[in-house]
Amino acid sequence: MESERVRAYLLALQNRIVSQFEMFEDHAFVRDEWKRAEGGGGITCIIEGGKLLDRGGVGFSHVSGTKLPPSASAHRPDLAGRPWEAMGVSLVLHPRNPHVPTVHMNVRMIAALPTAQSGRAPVVWFGGGMDLTPYYGDEADARRFHRVARDALAPFGADRYPRYKRWCDEYFFLKHRREPRGIGGIFFDDVADPDFETAFAMTRAVGDAFLPAYLPIVQARKAMPYGEAERDFQAYRRGRYVEFNLVYDRGTLFGLQSGGRTESILMSMPPTAAWRYDWTPAPGSAEARLYRDFLRPREWADEADA
Repeated sequence: MESERVRAYLLALQNRIVSQFEMFEDHAFVRDEWKRAEGGGGITCIIEGGKLLDRGGVGFSHVSGTKLPPSASAHRPDLAGRPWEAMGVSLVLHPRNPHVPTVHMNVRMIAALPTAQSGRAPVVWFGGGMDLTPYYGDEADARRFHRVARDALAPFGADRYPRYKRWCDEYFFLKHRREPRGIGGIFFDDVADPDFETAFAMTRAVGDAFLPAYLPIVQARKAMPYGEAERDFQAYRRGRYVEFNLVYDRGTLFGLQSGGRTESILMSMPPTAAWRYDWTPAPGSAEARLYRDFLRPREWADEADA
């Protein structure tokens, strides 16, 4: 069955990513299997206090329900109230070293299931993407991350990367702060075209691109020296991450609205964050450079290497 193929891919992807990051750590991810009362469950793999990761979560979920949550049917009002099934892998990694960016990746499938009134065939669509949130930006890292994302989408049409890159820039934007969360990446949702096989293949391509996009950045930055000043700025910028996840993130809203497991939904939160009143970085500082050069839309994949 189609859903079983998607499930098998997602479980293998979760295991592949967790195994890779356990190689950097001195203890394993905790594997937490859970059930959901209305239907389904998942596996949350979480690590805290690691050598590399302050906190990292790689979650698999496969859940179902009797009435599609509002966050999932907002763009498809004709499906409101339908029974549903959803599955996906979602991760957020918060490294300890402020020179290593936080990263998010998600790939998912949602199906509105048939009812007696709606006909037999389920309506299936895919979503996902990946984005990078640096604290001390590096232009080579940004170019590489975007190029890997672009190349993953290239077989599915030349328009995909620019469209999904623009969607990511618009989506991961804190409207109340008037600033991006990071340097973006790609984001897509409600994708079913031109058919199931193509949409699923594209979603796999995005999931498979995560490690090639992010691991070289980790390898290059994880041993860079830092002090309390860098950790303080990291905590301040992590506050923006918290604000976005709680106010805007559709995945968080879907999980909470659908009665999901709160611990697993909120695994994306950093272990520490900070807020300061009306703070601005010192002119000419490395922190100011993040705002000046990185927290604005740029065509990273097309920029020439230095």
